[in-house]
Amino acid sequence: MAVDRSATPGSDAFPGGVDGRADPPIDAQVLGSSEVDEGALRRLLRRAGRSLARPAIECLELLLDSATPPQVRLTMLAALTYLLMPLDLIPDFIPAAGFSDDLVALTALLGLCTSHMRDDIRLRAQRKLDRWFPPGR
Repeated sequence: MAVDRSATPGSDAFPGGVDGRADPPIDAQVLGSSEVDEGALRRLLRRAGRSLARPAIECLELLLDSATPPQVRLTMLAALTYLLMPLDLIPDFIPAAGFSDDLVALTALLGLCTSHMRDDIRLRAQRKLDRWFPPGR
């Protein structure tokens, strides 16, 4: 890559910084698909997806289950809504305290999921997980 040293600062052709000196050219190599085992990467991402998706699908099935008590559903919806909303009671940028409100919502959600989870809900969640993330491919 050739650098146009006749360009002036502020022009589109001038690659240098504010002090007027040109940045050294960057020699970047792009990995080709022959150097990356795409099958192994796909399997790794699918396994990660399955392990991350399992608790979320189980919570969804618990929420949708007609036998789940209404107060549990309401609390789960409130906790999920709070976790997904961009506004917090305590902003996340405040050190140490910023994520404490999110931790309370997450703890409530996990507590409800573990105390009300049944085998039939887990089975429905597993079937949905297998449909969305087919195992063994």
